[in-house]
Amino acid sequence: MAGPLSHLRVLDLSRVLAGPWATQNLADLGAEVIKVERPGTGDDTRGWGPPWLRDGDDRETRESAYFLSVNRNKKSITLDLSRPEGQRLAKELAGRSQVLVENYKVGTLSRYGLGYEDLRRSNPGLVYCSVTGFGQDGPYAPRPGYDFVFQGMGGLMSITGERDGQPGAGPQKVGIAITDVLTGMYASVAIAAALTHRERTGEGQYIDCALLDTIIAFNSNQIVSFFCSGRLPIRWGNAHPQVVPYEVFATSDGHIILAVGNDSQFASFCQAAGCPELAQETRFRTNSQRIVHRAELTPLIAEVMRTRSKREWIEALEAANVPCGPINNMKEVFEDPQVRHRGLRIDMPHPLGGVAPMVASPMRLSGTPVDYRQAPPLLGQHNAEIYGGLLGMSEAEIAQLGADGII
Repeated sequence: MAGPLSHLRVLDLSRVLAGPWATQNLADLGAEVIKVERPGTGDDTRGWGPPWLRDGDDRETRESAYFLSVNRNKKSITLDLSRPEGQRLAKELAGRSQVLVENYKVGTLSRYGLGYEDLRRSNPGLVYCSVTGFGQDGPYAPRPGYDFVFQGMGGLMSITGERDGQPGAGPQKVGIAITDVLTGMYASVAIAAALTHRERTGEGQYIDCALLDTIIAFNSNQIVSFFCSGRLPIRWGNAHPQVVPYEVFATSDGHIILAVGNDSQFASFCQAAGCPELAQETRFRTNSQRIVHRAELTPLIAEVMRTRSKREWIEALEAANVPCGPINNMKEVFEDPQVRHRGLRIDMPHPLGGVAPMVASPMRLSGTPVDYRQAPPLLGQHNAEIYGGLLGMSEAEIAQLGADGII
């Protein structure tokens, strides 16, 4: 069955992570996504290896794992947007598209005649999404932006990391480029909303997505707590500021997460752990008291947790309906029976032979499911299809564009 967005064409002028994350979501939902890349080099992330994909003969290719992770279901064409002929072709493609996504520095595409105001005149229904570090206006708008910087500027690192006074204390970034990923997700939602408006009215619109805005919105619950209390949130490491016990504990052979969310779960934990008397103590009977007496309770639990292995604890706590879980490495994640059942690894045939291993989309639609149509493309793989089929150019014209370095 065709995907819910299979009637749409997306012109993807973005690269690296935030923009491509958004366009991969649209592609997974059925949209035809035409990824425009620089001739010769392509998206920056094509060169971000090792690790590299291995082909059908187990030889190392020059297709980076990073690029593979966020560019499936797309078609790649090459086009030099800095040259007038490249700009003319981009305008033609934009005129045949319903969505355009870009992440150039503020003002760059307008200088090329490819800004929203330029394109909407001939395509008033175009949904045009710009993804930048700081947004289209304000004193920082011209600056380049990087995920790490925004994790610091937006406050996330001030609440991430071990508590002051503990070994290893200090601000810490998240282990993935979370600002980029979240901005891509917000962009996807905004595009879907703009398309709904377009289908009702025929009108397109401009979407301004900023990484700084995104990471601040992501911190909303901590920020609103600060607004209401006037108290700055602090780093809690693996602990929780309002729930105890809710953190990582060492076992006899590793670590597990113990996430006791209410008083009945605490009583169940104490019973399963062989220390039911803890749940009866006034200091620990309610979560409010456990927060007040955190420094007394946590060492007692830590001592008990070291008496059994990870597996023993997880089996005992799951049987008692106490929330808990392992801390898996990436290999262990995909050995988990639930992960296997959900089919969260997919292998897509790759043009260079062999398969491209990928992570499945978490979007599960009953009537129009995600369709994995093609692996991330080779650079310029679809030049003939798009320039010849969509724009109607002859083989000789396409060859001349290549000879001139336009594509």
